[in-house]
Amino acid sequence: MTIFDTLFFNIFKHYKPTKKQKANSIALYYISTLQCSLLLLAGIFASAFFNEMNSINFSSESAWMLYVVLCIVIIFRNWIQYTGKKRKVLNAKLNSKKTTDLYNINLLWFLLAVSIALPLAMLNVI
Repeated sequence: MTIFDTLFFNIFKHYKPTKKQKANSIALYYISTLQCSLLLLAGIFASAFFNEMNSINFSSESAWMLYVVLCIVIIFRNWIQYTGKKRKVLNAKLNSKKTTDLYNINLLWFLLAVSIALPLAMLNVI
């Protein structure tokens, strides 16, 4: 299991007792937003690096279009992965472990806030 699977199931297990119907949707939105913001951060670093090296001439419109397409792919992949049979198999694997990594829910939401704020701050700098 990847770190994103672990984060998904931590969010899912936290909201499952109180919001039975919406727990999967909340966890799905959380993991998709986290992955898209990390993709934006990686793209900003790559853009700054290639700009300093004067190696690639890639227009801003093309970069944003590529980012949107990759975000759609991430959302679709997460939707397929975490709503069907594969989620049940991963959940069974996680439940079969003796020790489970439970993260604090406030820490997880803080991680998401930082992963959104950092690329936005870096966009203003560049």
